[in-house]
Amino acid sequence: MQVGVGREPRAGERRVAATPETVQQLTALGLNLLVESGAGTEAGFVDGAYKEAGATVISELPIAGLDVLLHVRPLSPQTAARLQPGAVTVGLASPASELPTVQALAAGGITSFALELLPRISRAQSMDALSSQALVTGYRAVLEAAMRYPRFFPLYMTAAGTIPPARVLVLGAGVAGLQAIGTAKRLGARVAANDIRAASADEVASMGGSFINLDLDAAAEGSGGYARDLGEDRAQRQRNLLAPHVAAADILITTAAIPGRPAPLLVTANMLTGMRAGSVVVDLAAESGGNVEGVVAGQDVQVPVDGGSVTLVGLQDAASAMPTDASRLFARNVSNFLALITASGTVVPDFDDDVVAGTCLTHAGVVRHAPTAAALGTAALGKDA
Repeated sequence: MQVGVGREPRAGERRVAATPETVQQLTALGLNLLVESGAGTEAGFVDGAYKEAGATVISELPIAGLDVLLHVRPLSPQTAARLQPGAVTVGLASPASELPTVQALAAGGITSFALELLPRISRAQSMDALSSQALVTGYRAVLEAAMRYPRFFPLYMTAAGTIPPARVLVLGAGVAGLQAIGTAKRLGARVAANDIRAASADEVASMGGSFINLDLDAAAEGSGGYARDLGEDRAQRQRNLLAPHVAAADILITTAAIPGRPAPLLVTANMLTGMRAGSVVVDLAAESGGNVEGVVAGQDVQVPVDGGSVTLVGLQDAASAMPTDASRLFARNVSNFLALITASGTVVPDFDDDVVAGTCLTHAGVVRHAPTAAALGTAALGKDA
């Protein structure tokens, strides 16, 4: 079977869906890997390395002739429409925000797997692309904050006086948040964190942070271990309780996300005015609407406060800023999933497998992910979505 890996067309995207290491894994399964020339260059993987690993490097992928297409970012509707009926795609699909592509995939009879939909069970951990990429973004967020912060992170005691440590507040204690906590601690900061899931307290402590318990009295654990959306009354109460902690922070990093929905608003513009001049806010959810009011994805915004301003960073393409390791992790997630659905050199998804069924977005003309099917309207794409 012909498995294709192309250059990612989105501007700023430097990751690649397969590395020479995963090419070896997939060719050992009996698959024929076609890699578009330059696909891995920006991630540090040259064409020659792919050839040595057993791939065929070509100038342009024959999209219409591929049996399987591996990708990082969601496909465009035009690319989806070029795929042959029955082809398989594996990658991040962002179905909630890419409905035209989902419609094109279903209309073309494509079997597409969206790694965002992967069930969060122990057997699927090696395929969990959201977690692997969150690891990268959490680390990167702290580095971006440190580069903009006009003071030291660690405590220094010198002959000229004592410099206090930076106070870092992390909102959201998923994979990205925990990595941000650990990275900030390694840089010497004093770190506190909050998550609406009370069960996160032990994880925060294990990374060296202090957990802030707001006692919201709400069932906050959603499906798959993700946080669920709070009602507006509780969300407002959460912001009120967070306000003094935000004002006391020198660095604020927000990581809260709810899969398939806009990011929850955690910090208002008024809350930012309580921070001291020179403070830095990094919003990892900027691309999905932002946790911080006024954030702009891909830009730094200066928020006026007494004595100066607070820098509000709308972090965008954070994983792409570290493309080598991000690609290594992502490509391994993809290859592990593809290995699950491959037998004797043929990709044959077993929909009786909960991991396979749960990750499937479209198959045989039907949108199998119920929320996406509802957003599109099942009348056009099949009643059994």
